[in-house]
Amino acid sequence: MTQPMPDFAAARRAMVDSQLRPQGVTDPAVLAAMAAVPREEFVPQSVRPLAYGDRPLDLGGGKALMPPAALARLLAELQPRPGERALVVGSGNGYAPAVLQAMGIEVDTVDASAGIGDGAYDIVLVDGAVEAVPDAIVERLAPGGRLGAAIADNGVTRLATGRVAGGALGLRRFADVHVPRLTEFARPSAFTF
Repeated sequence: MTQPMPDFAAARRAMVDSQLRPQGVTDPAVLAAMAAVPREEFVPQSVRPLAYGDRPLDLGGGKALMPPAALARLLAELQPRPGERALVVGSGNGYAPAVLQAMGIEVDTVDASAGIGDGAYDIVLVDGAVEAVPDAIVERLAPGGRLGAAIADNGVTRLATGRVAGGALGLRRFADVHVPRLTEFARPSAFTF
């Protein structure tokens, strides 16, 4: 007996109404983009029925998809504007870039296991948790550019956004989340007293 196909359009609407809005995401552009982009198309067939749950999804190969509310909150804080350029660094999954493109953003992507490359961007989105934002990523910000990431610190991961001021990245942490780490950016283990 075959299982009925999930109603993914209804699941997207429910994601917006029962996950994003209750967590304070009110930006109409973010809500419209996330309601329009079919998240199920960016995950393996085996986890498609889970595509709209507010939790990370295992993509295989050590990669994971950020929970939808975490992505929406980062995007709402970053306030992307049509015509801006964004760099998405992360899992190699196309969902976050597709959401940004639906918002009218020109997007370049780079897998976390690859080099960061060149260029200056209005927005740099780290699509996964990092213990610290590498300088190579910060250097991709154009003057006045914004960075969004999930920062893992002592077992707690918080969403954070920031800008470079006085040569240093200033981050504002604003929400505890469960976002899988990008192992490519893990700090080396060190012995401490």
